Amino acid sequence: MLGFRLNNCVKGCVNHMSNIGVIGSFDSICGFGAVGFDIFAVQTTQQAREQLKCMADNDYGVIFITEPFMEKLLQDCAQYDDQPTPCIIPIPANTGITGLGEARLRQCVERAIGSDVIFNG
Repeated sequence: MLGFRLNNCVKGCVNHMSNIGVIGSFDSICGFGAVGFDIFAVQTTQQAREQLKCMADNDYGVIFITEPFMEKLLQDCAQYDDQPTPCIIPIPANTGITGLGEARLRQCVERAIGSDVIFNG
């Protein structure tokens, strides 16, 4: 039988789950707390940089970062690109979409399969 139960795994399942967290301005990320994600409201690029490093070092498997902060942390995020975790994903802020998320997705697809099959007109 395959499957799992909350807090009580059946035989053979892995009893480990990475955390999911969100970094950004409070107004942009407060709703993510309602679905169980850890939210980390930051106001400066330096705070976002320190929070990213702390989360990456402490078992966060997925880290969402709002696009305005992600644009400033591209070099910091690049050091994790070839590692299995954390997966760092840009998301729009409450101020709008910058296009960074779509551009990074395009780069990932091209790197993975060698062609832009998703966005190729």
